[in-house]
Amino acid sequence: MKTLLVATDFSKNSLHVLEYAIMFANNLNAAVHLVWVDNSSLDDNLIDTIEEGLRIEKKNFLKKIVSDYKSKVPGEKLQYHLKKGKVYQEIGKTARQLKADIIFTGTHGVTGFEQYWIGSNAYRIMTSAPCPVITVRGDYNFENGIKTILLPLDSSLETKQKLPFTVELAKRFNAVIHLLKVYNSPIGVIRKRIDSFGSEAEKCISDKNINYKIESVEAVNVAASILEYGEKNSVDLIAIMTEQNITTANKFLGPYAQQLINGAKVPVLSLRDKDYN
Repeated sequence: MKTLLVATDFSKNSLHVLEYAIMFANNLNAAVHLVWVDNSSLDDNLIDTIEEGLRIEKKNFLKKIVSDYKSKVPGEKLQYHLKKGKVYQEIGKTARQLKADIIFTGTHGVTGFEQYWIGSNAYRIMTSAPCPVITVRGDYNFENGIKTILLPLDSSLETKQKLPFTVELAKRFNAVIHLLKVYNSPIGVIRKRIDSFGSEAEKCISDKNINYKIESVEAVNVAASILEYGEKNSVDLIAIMTEQNITTANKFLGPYAQQLINGAKVPVLSLRDKDYN
């Protein structure tokens, strides 16, 4: 994990996300890249004057952010990138170009009188990103770092795919993993599958010499049960798979992932199915 990409729109929330990513960079000894995407659509007659002025202004903002935060990044490896187009597409392209290990983005879209694109694009960034995405709320206090990571296990075959990446993070941060078996069905075969996934996860974590605890919960609402457990145990990060609904037009996060990301007071690490085997 050597390259971190932070989506910025110059809101207070996105600066908070940058500070959170820098905390990661110092634990991972990683470089940080800021990316701003110009997603404006102006009348052709105005593009040459207004749009160029906007890009110059935003470039100056980025330069100032780099100047203010560079000394806080290992080896002062903080760079910026300006892109033009659809926000989630350009962030995905930039992540591929940089071979980014993690993308960081905020989860709120509107602050005061100014319209920002961070929150409104967070879901699409997650469904199209080539790497894991961490979403961070603007009011989250991360002064204590990452000491506990919640890793819920359900009956889906994809649930185990988040294990290797999460284990690696826990190792880097010396964090305790909370394995939570989430039972949402009385059917014995399904419950045994979850138990089997739990045993596999325990072995994987034990082999890496990482501290962990394993618990279970009976859930009517899976997302609500995970969030309740997270708050009760003061976890610092929740790791989930972003199940998706696919239409002919686009990809959207499924309701389970949306509920978790919307409701979580702590950052959420989202991993897409198939990308992180």
